[in-house]
Amino acid sequence: MRISGSRALEILSAICKRDVRTRVATVTQFFDLADHPIDHGLALAFPAPRSFTGEHVAELHGHGGPVVMDMLLSAAIERGARLARPGEFTERAYLNGKMDLAQAEAVADLISSRSKAAARSALRSLSGSFSTRIGVLAKEMLELRIYVEGAIDFPEDDIDFLAEGRVSERLERLIGSLDELLKTATQGAILTEGITLVLAGRPNVGKSSLLNRLLGFDRAIVTDTPGTTRDVLAEMMDLDGVPVRVVDTAGLRTSGDEIEREGMRRARAQIDEADRILLVRDASVPETVASLVLEQSLATDRLTVVTNKVDLTSIESGEVSDGELPEVCVSALTGAGIDVLKRHILWAVGHREDAGVFSARRRHLDALTRARTSLDHGARALAESGAGELLADDLRRAHDQLGEIVGTISSNALLGEIFRRFCIGK
Repeated sequence: MRISGSRALEILSAICKRDVRTRVATVTQFFDLADHPIDHGLALAFPAPRSFTGEHVAELHGHGGPVVMDMLLSAAIERGARLARPGEFTERAYLNGKMDLAQAEAVADLISSRSKAAARSALRSLSGSFSTRIGVLAKEMLELRIYVEGAIDFPEDDIDFLAEGRVSERLERLIGSLDELLKTATQGAILTEGITLVLAGRPNVGKSSLLNRLLGFDRAIVTDTPGTTRDVLAEMMDLDGVPVRVVDTAGLRTSGDEIEREGMRRARAQIDEADRILLVRDASVPETVASLVLEQSLATDRLTVVTNKVDLTSIESGEVSDGELPEVCVSALTGAGIDVLKRHILWAVGHREDAGVFSARRRHLDALTRARTSLDHGARALAESGAGELLADDLRRAHDQLGEIVGTISSNALLGEIFRRFCIGK
């Protein structure tokens, strides 16, 4: 049991009926308010500010068990403590300057990591890897902003932004550094939050068989009758360390069946939210990919065509490079081409092998993307009209957007949303 706050050490001494040495594990008994023994264990005291939260922190290590722990909690509450809110210990550490907001989020990411790769990336963020990259970029951005604003304030120095070239060159380097950071953060977000993969296509093309093959076990019912899948069927899988939510959907076609139409409506909703869409087609049916995509009304920016049932044709399994859309030929029945498809999925969503990936979240990507847009806008204003005032404003905006990530600029609503997702006691 962990206690944090101004009276934490006082409560610890009362429960143990003795003083506990600083940062030394002390074997002792724990007592309730009536001085009845509760348990026998270890007590530790961490005076402020050298503690996780930056406040006085006390820890009681007992034998566990719900009854004993409930008695120990009651003993602390009766002496003035209260139950912590979800994430309150980490929130206090952030508010007391023991970690920034990106590191605080990494605590939750480490706890909830669903693969070894995700755990390692979260630990890197907790150690400050992401925050350091943000700090370096923010410093360079601030230095350029000071230079630009100084030139605006002292026009008699006659600094020509475009002729001198220093501003445009430094701005170009900033954009390049931001692009690299965004690329790494995208991989981190994939490891942290995973991706959603949706199987779409006509009925009876083998979507359910492909789902079963990707998962490695029979999750969906497979029959020769078209329209077997009428609702959304989702399952989690680990794809080379990346958490993937695979969604099988109802076949898309014209139908008078009310239940099937509802299934197709739900399928469309899942397609709209997908990180990657696999349009499954039957290799034994002669048709062009372009006509199928047009018929299914699917956006092509997140689309991969999966040509299934190659075991019924002379088509070889593997990735096809021809055409505008990526295409992978597989057999869900025999498993041919499935490994190629898995590698393609990871490549298509931006996952790359990198030992230095840190954990990130969608809000981090959003902030980085908005900062990139601000720098682009400033670069255009500078190139088209030499507008230093507009560039200075865009640099300020981009700098603030980086600040949102580490918490130098934040709102109470944002903090509440982040920390309420933590578990109790963290």
